[in-house]
Amino acid sequence: MSRVEAATALILEVFRLNGALLAAGDALTRDLGLTSARWQVLGAVALAGRPLTVAGAARAMGLTRQAVRRLVTELAADGFVALAPNPDHRRAALVVLTEDGQRAYAAAQERQAAWAARVTEGCEPASLRDSTTLLRCLRAALERDEESGAPETGS
Repeated sequence: MSRVEAATALILEVFRLNGALLAAGDALTRDLGLTSARWQVLGAVALAGRPLTVAGAARAMGLTRQAVRRLVTELAADGFVALAPNPDHRRAALVVLTEDGQRAYAAAQERQAAWAARVTEGCEPASLRDSTTLLRCLRAALERDEESGAPETGS
C-alpha cells in the first residue's frame, strides 16, 4: 500500500471514528443536559483555566466562531455558562463556567475516564501515544496547508 493509499485509509477511519466518538459523547452526557459539542465548549473553557472569548474557544476547538457562538448561547440559556464583561474588549464578552457548568463538566469527565478505560482495554499506552503523535502531525500539516493558502483542487 502506498503512502497516499495508507493516508486515505487513515482519513476514512478517522471520519468513522469521529462519528462514533460524537455518538458516544452524546450518550455519555445526555442526562447532564449536554451533547458532545456542548461538552467540548465547556472543556475548552475549563482546560484554558481562565475565561475565554467565543473566538478563543473556537480557536481552541478548531471550530468557527459562529458555531461556538450558537453553542455558547444554548449553554448560557441552560445555565452552564455566563457571559462576563471583557476588560480588554468591550464587544467580546468572556465565557465563564457557572457552578452548574463546572458540575456538569466534572461529571462528564468522570464518565469519560471510565469509558476511556473500558474502550482502550487491551491497547498499549505506547500505541495510544504514537497514535496521538501521528494525529497531531497530520493536524499540524493540515493547518500549515490552510495557512499557506494552498490552492484547492477539483473545482
